[in-house]
Amino acid sequence: MKKYLSIFAAVILGCNFIFAQTASIKIGYVDSQTILTQFPEAIKAQGDLDALTGKWGAHIDSLTAELQKAYAEYQKQSKTMPEDKQLAAQQKLLQQQQAIDNYKKDKFGQPNGEIYKENEKIFGPVKDKVYKAIKEVAAEEKMQFVFDKTGDAVLLYGDPAYDITYKVLDKLKRGTTK
Repeated sequence: MKKYLSIFAAVILGCNFIFAQTASIKIGYVDSQTILTQFPEAIKAQGDLDALTGKWGAHIDSLTAELQKAYAEYQKQSKTMPEDKQLAAQQKLLQQQQAIDNYKKDKFGQPNGEIYKENEKIFGPVKDKVYKAIKEVAAEEKMQFVFDKTGDAVLLYGDPAYDITYKVLDKLKRGTTK
């Protein structure tokens, strides 16, 4: 009986220790989408990336328009062309289409497309600042964990009292990260 009593006491003490440990954990969360849509450097970075993709898109549109024009011309003249000229024209159209496809792949292809490299180059410094500000606010608020509620259900519920999004955004806008 004494043996069972001492085991029971050890379990109770262990549970108290676990509850005491978990009671001191402080958790916060941010909405990274809000930060990225309101932080001026992130807005500028997104504008730069949009301008770049717009430029590439316009080039693709112009190449596509040239191909369509060449194809329409080919269709008009193909019936009166000798077979060797038809084959040459078809080959040229095919090369134009391949050039468009290669350009799209070079610029937007996964995972090595230029868009991914540019995204990292443009947004890398912004992400570093955001993470640094999150870390500093978490330290100031004595939080052990900070979640991002944007994305794949990383946070199912969050009490607004623990939302540090605007504190992080304020720190970023004031430029007071260390």
